[in-house]
Amino acid sequence: MIIMSVDRGKARTGIAYSDKSESFAFPHTVITEYNAERLLEKIKEAAITLKAEEIVVGLPRRTDGSLGDSAQECTLLAEKLREMLSVPVNLYDERFTTVSAHTALNYTDTRGKKRKEIIDAVAATMILEDYLKYKKNMG
Repeated sequence: MIIMSVDRGKARTGIAYSDKSESFAFPHTVITEYNAERLLEKIKEAAITLKAEEIVVGLPRRTDGSLGDSAQECTLLAEKLREMLSVPVNLYDERFTTVSAHTALNYTDTRGKKRKEIIDAVAATMILEDYLKYKKNMG
């Protein structure tokens, strides 16, 4: 099944998706939208375009595991997506994925505007890769 992941940031939201065999994750796009309703519509459009059968929303926990304001926003986003779409929507711990994405982009020497444009899609891809590993280990 195709799984789509969402990395919600303050300014940008990254979208990634898996192949049908759930073996690989690929960056799809970055959505720059500040209006919550329009953001939800754009995420919904991405899910329909990708034919997503499950959605994973990154849950940004603090290093001590507690939930802050960003985590509450992501929880609300997941709830709204559940209402809008007829696919399972799960939250998944995304601690350190943005840091890992920055590290990966350092190795590719991606800098400046290009880096800013893709960092959230790379983070969404890393969330999805972790989630796919988790699913394989649980099943």
